[in-house]
Amino acid sequence: MPIVVSIFKIASVIIILFAAMLYFRQDGMIFLGAKLSPSSFKELLNRFPRSEIRIITADGTELHGWYLRANGDEPTPLLIYFGGNAENIAHMLFEQNHFKGYSLLLMSYRGYGLSGGKASQKALCSDALFLYDHFSAKPEIDVNRILLMGRSLGSGVAVHLASRRNVEGVVLVSPYDSMAALAKEFYPWLPTTLLLRHPFDSLTLAPSIKVPLLTIVGSRDNIITPQRSKVLVQAWGGKTQLVEIEGVDHNELGNQRQFWDAIEGFIGDSTGS
Repeated sequence: MPIVVSIFKIASVIIILFAAMLYFRQDGMIFLGAKLSPSSFKELLNRFPRSEIRIITADGTELHGWYLRANGDEPTPLLIYFGGNAENIAHMLFEQNHFKGYSLLLMSYRGYGLSGGKASQKALCSDALFLYDHFSAKPEIDVNRILLMGRSLGSGVAVHLASRRNVEGVVLVSPYDSMAALAKEFYPWLPTTLLLRHPFDSLTLAPSIKVPLLTIVGSRDNIITPQRSKVLVQAWGGKTQLVEIEGVDHNELGNQRQFWDAIEGFIGDSTGS
């Protein structure tokens, strides 16, 4: 019996220590960050002149990103993109041909790229609302034609914004239903719901969102499993389309023709083209 008690005590101490580590290190685990090197920045400026933007938020934080204006004299639709937890969103500049007719807004999260500040759920969601309000007020933007796209971590930001502002539709790539449910898959023996400071509970918000949703997942994704995405899709309040690409993992989706075909088809349906 004493041996069993000792083993139990040791196991309990290990679990408590691991839980404490998870609690204090979760910011670095959820918001990995992605910096933009001076050489890459210079190249982007050369390739996409007059597209760089810097915006000061209400709390004085400077956000950095890119705004590609669609051709035409009339107000244009706008796509706002929210990237993954280790994604440099500048790579999406090279994918603008997949969003024909749409202006494209790519802003780095706080602490990402050249943006200042520190990332958190509260900050990212607040910034998303700020950016929406800022750009929807521009005369060159059709306020009734704003589309959101969120990848992985960014799916939680996109869902939050869609629940609070008028949008045309939402594209989610490898989304999760909640960060707590996702963490539970990795740490089933921990009280993850109590430990998380950034729960990103998209599942609670989904039923209230009535606009069309396109969800794209990889069948071999072991970071955000397809099951987590499907739970969110089932709870969505509007029309849904789920595209599961076979044999593809979390980081391979953007390399697939089927991925872009689905997005272009969704955009084509929304534009009526």
